[in-house]
Amino acid sequence: MIKSQTDLYYLTRMYERILDEVDVGIHAVDETGKTIIYNKKMMQMESMDIHDVIDKNLLDVFMFKDDQSSTLVKALQEGKITTNVKQTYFNNKGHEITTINNTIPIYTDEKLEGAVEIANDVTKLERLIKGNMNKGATKYTFDKIIGVSPAIKEVIEAAKRATRTSSYVLIVGDTGTGKELFAQSIHNGSARLSAPFISQNCAALPDNLIESLLFGTKRGAFTGAVDTPGLFEQANGGTLLLDEINSLNLNLQAKLLRVLQEKTIRRIGDTKDTPVDVRVIANMNEDPIDAIAHQRLRKDLYYRLGVVTIFVPPLKDRKEDIPLLVENFIEKYNERFQMNVKGLSEEVKSSFLEYDWHGNVRELEHIIEAAMNIMMDEEYIMYSHLPYQYRSKMQLKERLMPLSTVDTFMKGNSDITVPLKNQMELFEKTYIEHVLSKHDFNISRAARSLGLSRQSLQYRMKKLGI
Repeated sequence: MIKSQTDLYYLTRMYERILDEVDVGIHAVDETGKTIIYNKKMMQMESMDIHDVIDKNLLDVFMFKDDQSSTLVKALQEGKITTNVKQTYFNNKGHEITTINNTIPIYTDEKLEGAVEIANDVTKLERLIKGNMNKGATKYTFDKIIGVSPAIKEVIEAAKRATRTSSYVLIVGDTGTGKELFAQSIHNGSARLSAPFISQNCAALPDNLIESLLFGTKRGAFTGAVDTPGLFEQANGGTLLLDEINSLNLNLQAKLLRVLQEKTIRRIGDTKDTPVDVRVIANMNEDPIDAIAHQRLRKDLYYRLGVVTIFVPPLKDRKEDIPLLVENFIEKYNERFQMNVKGLSEEVKSSFLEYDWHGNVRELEHIIEAAMNIMMDEEYIMYSHLPYQYRSKMQLKERLMPLSTVDTFMKGNSDITVPLKNQMELFEKTYIEHVLSKHDFNISRAARSLGLSRQSLQYRMKKLGI
């Protein structure tokens, strides 16, 4: 029996704690479909914050497939208990969730007052099953390429147009920009979708092996040789991706050119040609004109491969895509590591937008993964979580002011007739003010960036009148 308001308060707190500690999701709605209970496990399963769901109609928050309806809404409409019903739906970010639900309508004096759902998460199991069903298939399509910047959207549109034909494609981009994503997406968007997609890094094997791997061998061609189909024969009807094409020697490039022109291959040691129907997509991580000039790429092979040439922009030219990429990588490693990281601290966001990203999208993903490996219960990635090599590069960049900054400084201070000492003091003051502003006037962080102690920075600020 509840004796006082105090007892009611403690009982309510106890119920809330129990709801948050159980290892099943609990979601309750009133008779109108408005959420009144939403426990911690349900938040984790659906990757939602309580404020996104509580006091809102569930149909305004979640989306359901055309052939399915909400089991909670069904309980309200029909007033029936359902057990072990699998339901697939989407949260407010469009991410797919699959649960096994037990749903119970709640009655008070025979009046329907609401419904409660007890859910078990099987999202990962569903993904695993689908993954095994599609084992060996390409996994990237254009909708998996993340970005809203004009630079990446233009490339995506060009690549989509390339799906309409079987012309050869040359994809050019720095290491880590995602060239294979585009290659797979072109294959999956083309009429060759159901045919093989085979990828080979041309720099991974020596020339004598890569030739037999590409074109196959005839029994007796050399000691131990057997009849073996090459990658062109294996990819017949489909797509062959040749990564780092510029790493092939020029003689092998000439043989490849013949295959592309004649659409036939001859196994090593064989005397007859075999016709093949293969779309070749080639990748390279340098400008093809530079590769031709330095004799790393035959000009005639370039003209044959580059019927459609796609240049994938580096990450430094599409920095507006960094927040979306970060969100995607955090979600990926949250699932893999069973964590609940929500995002980046403001300091990390700022540094990511200033960094040059020589390793591009791959480097960004590695930094997110490395940071999450050393996190404990924190919800946001802090600057201290970032790998040492990244932090050291950022500190060096801050300490070494580029010549362009000096030029800008001099344009604003064109009087160079004053003594050098005075000009150096003015420069020092300007630079320290710049670093302080960047760190929101946090003296400790600014001092670390400048390579000074806090006391030394305070002394300089006092001396320079900052």
